[in-house]
Amino acid sequence: MSQTQPGNAKFVAARLQRGWHSQTDVAEAYQQHAALLGERATITVRQVRRWESPTPGWPNTLARRVLRNMFGMPLEELGFVPLQPVRRDTTAAAPGREDDSMRRRTVLGGILAGATPLLDPHALEHLAAAVTSARRYADHHLVAHLRTALDEAARTDGRTGPRQALPAALGILGAIDEIARDAAPAVRRELLVVGARAAEFTAWLHRDAGDPPHIATFFHDRAIEWATLTGDGPMHAYVLLRKAQATDRDDAARMRDLAQAAVHGPWTLPPRAQAEALQQEARAMALTGTAPDVVARTLDHAHEALAAAPPAEPATCTGPLCAGYTTDRLMAQSAICHREAGQPESAVVLLRQHLSRGDFAPRDRAFFTAHLAGALAAAGEPDEAATTGLAALGLAAAPHFGQALGELRRTVAALRPYARRATVRELRQALTALPA
Repeated sequence: MSQTQPGNAKFVAARLQRGWHSQTDVAEAYQQHAALLGERATITVRQVRRWESPTPGWPNTLARRVLRNMFGMPLEELGFVPLQPVRRDTTAAAPGREDDSMRRRTVLGGILAGATPLLDPHALEHLAAAVTSARRYADHHLVAHLRTALDEAARTDGRTGPRQALPAALGILGAIDEIARDAAPAVRRELLVVGARAAEFTAWLHRDAGDPPHIATFFHDRAIEWATLTGDGPMHAYVLLRKAQATDRDDAARMRDLAQAAVHGPWTLPPRAQAEALQQEARAMALTGTAPDVVARTLDHAHEALAAAPPAEPATCTGPLCAGYTTDRLMAQSAICHREAGQPESAVVLLRQHLSRGDFAPRDRAFFTAHLAGALAAAGEPDEAATTGLAALGLAAAPHFGQALGELRRTVAALRPYARRATVRELRQALTALPA
């Protein structure tokens, strides 16, 4: 019996890491990156399919240039095989020097393509010089440029969703990964501190975009590695919290273990981050059937931690962990705990109260409104649940806030017994009509 020949797994993995979920996405990205290089070049889905086949061939000169710019890595690492060995003039350069130079140029192309919109010309020039010669040009000013770019990428995510922010986040992460190899020790540590934040943010973007879980796991692990290397215990714990939040409800025991490790591990989280981690632990307890009074005590500990925190600050990607975590957010998340514990009426009361008065970012308002719809469905209010779900969909659809959309799909599933009601049908049809 013949076996199906595997395709070019390296190319597929690389495009998924960059948020290109379909072969059509790759073709569109190819055209965009070609334009950045001053070329008017397109490819068809059929060509992408050929590159993902067991015999991808060796792209032509223009395609090689565009692909290196898109992925920021040598074509051999994308599964392509050169037609013939590359000849080197060993008298002109030391062994490996030419390969290293080519690698740096291709990495630089990928970095600049993603980060260009977020950096001013001086910062871009500084970044390009540091990729070429890290020991000479990687300094504290460069680290500051990368922090600024990362915070701007987070603002882009908040405005327009994860898909728009992913290229920049990957570009920043690639820059840090490349420059840190040869940077002086003091600068390398600063780069890796920012890198841990960038890796965690990239994991979040992939998660919210609906990518396969192993992609977020890859970036979470990178964030933990860099936090460990720099001795940043609070960041290590924070990534454990984010891993807990990314854990599926069907694996509540793992969610609980991760949240407990974040709270009780050999580190001290800042009070606001500790409050959020305790809340996540309470949610996992509710999912695993822990007694309601134990869940309530854990939520009380979260409120105590928040009460001990310094004043809230505007949330940024590189600032204090959970600096913008507020009482309204904690109460909205506590409502989710009540919902998970089978108390949807209590969840409805809390969510209505704090959504009406809290200052939530668009993504958070969409997410908690979607949970309100689910709580209303569980409380036996199908029409109000569907109407609330449509309001949440209006917030989440355009930027494609994946966590909110996931909760709305869960709500629609809960409303199946009421499928013939007009508002329920409208919500289901609106969700179905969303592009993949």
